Parts: sequence; C-alpha cells; structure tokens
Amino acid sequence: MALPILICDDSNMARKQVKKSLPADWDVDISMATNGQEAVDILRSKEIGVLFLDLTMPVLDGVGVLEVVKKDQMDCFVVVISADIQPEMKKKVMSLGALAFIQKPVNAEKLHEILKLYGLI
Repeated sequence: MALPILICDDSNMARKQVKKSLPADWDVDISMATNGQEAVDILRSKEIGVLFLDLTMPVLDGVGVLEVVKKDQMDCFVVVISADIQPEMKKKVMSLGALAFIQKPVNAEKLHEILKLYGLI
C-alpha cells in the first residue's frame, strides 16, 4: 500500500522540485497543498504519513501548521523544507515536532538520508 504524503509549499516550482527529489522507487500517494490552511484541511480529512512543509506561505504559515499538528496530535512525520535557515527558526520548528529541517532548494541526497534515518524508505 502506498504511503500517503503531502507536499505543502506556495511555490509550484518548489512542490515539483520536492516531488522530483523523492526516491524513484518509493511507493507513495502524493497530495499537494499551496498554503498551510490547505495542508491542515488535508491532514484533517485523510491520513498522511509524511508532510514536507515550507514555512513562509500565505493564509497559514508552516509554524502554524506545526502548531495544529502538535495540538491535534496528528500522527505524521514532518520534514520542513525552507529558505528560512535562521537558527532560532530551526530550533522552533524542531520543538514543535519536525523531524528534520532541510534548506531550500531541496537536496535529494539529504532528503533520502533523512527518510532512511527514520525508516521511511
């Protein structure tokens, strides 16, 4: 059975880049969200195993999504992929439950390392 994943980024190009960076043989069912509120709506409507999350987005930002995931005790792995690489932000998202923080543009090798580390591939 395919692992349901969600890629959330307001940039269509960034969403495509994350999708292309996933392991080619990874059996996944991919959903996309263009802002944090769309991501929350999807997370509340169906089970998601892994969420790839940008931080800077309209409507609801990535920190807001992480707060909802934590508050609602949603059972999904969250990998933040963002250009906001300030140490304070990295610390904040990790404290909210993110597994990892990857700098944009996403590096496929780094992404694969994280997925392997957590037994996702």
